[in-house]
Amino acid sequence: MIVDVSTLPKRMQGLPRDERGYPVPWFVDWIDGKPEFRAMDMSKFADAIRKKLCWVCGEPMGVHIAFVAGPMCGINKTSSEPPSHRECAEWSAVNCPFLANPRMVRREDERINNSTFSASAAGYALARNPGVAMVWITREYEIYRSPAGGSGYLLEMGEPEEVLWYREGRRATRAEVQEAIDAGIHSLENLARLEEGGLAALQRAVNRFERHLPKE
Repeated sequence: MIVDVSTLPKRMQGLPRDERGYPVPWFVDWIDGKPEFRAMDMSKFADAIRKKLCWVCGEPMGVHIAFVAGPMCGINKTSSEPPSHRECAEWSAVNCPFLANPRMVRREDERINNSTFSASAAGYALARNPGVAMVWITREYEIYRSPAGGSGYLLEMGEPEEVLWYREGRRATRAEVQEAIDAGIHSLENLARLEEGGLAALQRAVNRFERHLPKE
């Protein structure tokens, strides 16, 4: 996949570039002088929350904020990453190789792999590719400690004013979004079974979420 740097939002144009010329999002951790796109700088997480900074460009946020996530996050209205400007979020959904390409898998090595990713993430993280990228545009969110324990925090996304869907650098269809939901819903069902009435609550959440899917 080719990243279209010619369409970079103005706020992202000052970001550092990697050896390919691709912008390095503000949240990315640097290891041995190189950007590690698979890892977030946890000090940036704290700054993004306290100072209301964009997760992608690092600049101050306005009234509207946008979360980039997969459909499972939309169903439970939960994100493990702070929000961004709408234009930064949309550019990322279109151009990030992992988000834009449903066949892309995480590169694994001894330092970072699916096991370490799941173990270090707040909540019950899904290491799989979400299949589509969701941009959840809202005005607010709440932060809370992960029920999975540890020191991690999660964000409850506020009611959206708009939800956009992307796949392979274009708007996703309803069928593609539904396919992504069907592929991942079993993970939420497994968690729901751990609580009395969990499956019924999950079904209600799925039903509410349907209004945010593409019309066609």
